[in-house]
Amino acid sequence: MSADISYPYLLSAASLLGRLSVEDAPAPIPGAIWYTAQEEGDGLAMAFPPGALAGAGYLTCDMLLDGIHLAVFVLELQEGEAGPVFTLSFGLLNQCSARLRLPLEAVDQNRWRLEREGAWLKPNCYGDRVDLSRVDRLRLRILRKSSLPVRWCMTPLTAVVSAPPLLEAPVLPRGALLDELGQSNLHQWDNRSRSAEEVTARLQAQWRLAAEQRLPSGYSRWGGWLGRQFAASGFFRTHYDGGRWWLVDPDGYAFWSSGLDCVRVDTEAVISGLETALAWLPDPQGEYAAAYETHGELKMFNYLAANFIRAFGKERWYDRWAEITLAELRRLGFNTVANWSDWQIASAAGAPYVRPLGAIDPALPLVYRDFPDVFHPHFPAAAAAFAEPLRQTAQDPAFIGYFLMNEPTWGFAKDTPAEGMLFTTPSCATRAALADFLRHKYTLDSALAKAWGMPATFASVREGEWHQPLTPAARQDMEAFSDIMVDKFLGGLSAACRRVDPNHLNLGIRYYTVPPRWALNGMRHFDVFSMNCYRPRLPADEMASIANLLNMPVLIGEWHFGALDAGLPAAGIGHVPNQEGRGKAFRFYLEDAAAKPWCVGAHYFTLYDESAIGRFDGENYNIGFLDVCNRPYEPLAQAAHLSHERIYQVAAGLVAPFDDAPEYLPLLFM
Repeated sequence: MSADISYPYLLSAASLLGRLSVEDAPAPIPGAIWYTAQEEGDGLAMAFPPGALAGAGYLTCDMLLDGIHLAVFVLELQEGEAGPVFTLSFGLLNQCSARLRLPLEAVDQNRWRLEREGAWLKPNCYGDRVDLSRVDRLRLRILRKSSLPVRWCMTPLTAVVSAPPLLEAPVLPRGALLDELGQSNLHQWDNRSRSAEEVTARLQAQWRLAAEQRLPSGYSRWGGWLGRQFAASGFFRTHYDGGRWWLVDPDGYAFWSSGLDCVRVDTEAVISGLETALAWLPDPQGEYAAAYETHGELKMFNYLAANFIRAFGKERWYDRWAEITLAELRRLGFNTVANWSDWQIASAAGAPYVRPLGAIDPALPLVYRDFPDVFHPHFPAAAAAFAEPLRQTAQDPAFIGYFLMNEPTWGFAKDTPAEGMLFTTPSCATRAALADFLRHKYTLDSALAKAWGMPATFASVREGEWHQPLTPAARQDMEAFSDIMVDKFLGGLSAACRRVDPNHLNLGIRYYTVPPRWALNGMRHFDVFSMNCYRPRLPADEMASIANLLNMPVLIGEWHFGALDAGLPAAGIGHVPNQEGRGKAFRFYLEDAAAKPWCVGAHYFTLYDESAIGRFDGENYNIGFLDVCNRPYEPLAQAAHLSHERIYQVAAGLVAPFDDAPEYLPLLFM
């Protein structure tokens, strides 16, 4: 640490990046300065003595984003001009001040996501580990934006020792952010609900029509295809017919799983620190008590639940919601209640569903991010406890299968699990197993050091703090051992699940992208390889290769498209011009997936839009089939109905998939 640094330490802007401009105008936050970015990449660059941040605990400033659309910022800390770079991305709510509170311990990359706080949204860590004693520069840039310039104000970035206080009374230049129905007050759009009376009338009409909704003709009672039948097992299974993979429903009919994720009352809005930003919050102990929820330490309010309570009363609202919602899935043609759902309503109705399993026993130590100590003696017991919830659905024929987990955060890291463990966990059973693996390969310390091209011993690998950068040869060994770690982890969980429930499908871990080679061997324990894929269409060559390597079909766990014409600040990970474009994008993606002989399903994320002020992590996307007032997006609904009328003909190769792709716009998501 530089000897002349005292805290708080203000970081001053050394230069403007790109076309960033400074505005000499009063800001709503005292001491803040207005900036305007024209393009992605515009921002601020700051320089300071090496080690200036080494004695600090946090970086902080207050910010306020103007306009009505999301902007995503990226903050970079770098060691010298060409050294490693730590990256933090985050978004902000529009027209609501936010406090950035970056814990500098995050530079060890042992955490992917920090907690959302008020209007500071989805802070995620990427890139390299950095040594704060060597960091001497910082950049704050625009990562993603709409087609409009980004205008924001901020106070100087400041390094402090202790955690800054949370911001409890944000500045609100345009007043309340949401109306009493949960809709944005900052936007105007067609089909906005105008009153509580209008919403109540809609919900009551939907309930009256619920019993009339049916799946498309030609579907079995489970949503399978009456045009093709195989041997019935009484449960869902996989089948390769010589030309393509299918799921098979309990009665033996070919089944292609088209599902909706988050079939639940799913528009929770974080209100912690934002209470003054809301036009209406009822008594938490009164009629609307069921609309209040928590997520960890965050307080949340569910405006969709409140709208149903207003329409049907506090005793009947949930049952009415379930009836309306299952009817809407039938109207749209979906045959699967997909992940993150209230799967119990599907089970009770005999509708096919999947379910996620929960977290592994927290008593089992973690070695890097969310990767557990799989060589720890407690791992077998933890795996058994992890599988135990499957007992409740083991005999249910409507249950398709289970996901072990979703997008493990160790998969987002630049490092492999073994390398991350070496740098962040001084002592654990899996690190000891790594040392044994290396000893078996190299026998002598001298052979290890020679192979790695650096000072290294089995003892230093086994235990203790590790700071030496790894050579390419060392990283190859880390990849090889990561393969072993993943295989032991996924194999142990899969075997435990199979013992509890031998009847249903292991649907994998919903990896966030095409996995690296070192992660694939452990996935041989699944029945179906699952992946979330937010591209305009599936990466066919890569996914066909995985299906062939693992000898199993592929299921898409998440995908979606959104637009900026529906009163939400952000489109979503897929972005098209309008609601009509969302319909085209849906048909193009779904039917293209169904035409792939290795693909057995695709589950759209999600049933509902996210809240305009953000869910637990801050996402606020227009990605639903329904809005917070339960109004369907009819262009998307019609597209789903049309595709589901012909999805089995597409899957069987009898008709060509829909090929009228929409215009795809630059991505706007956190």
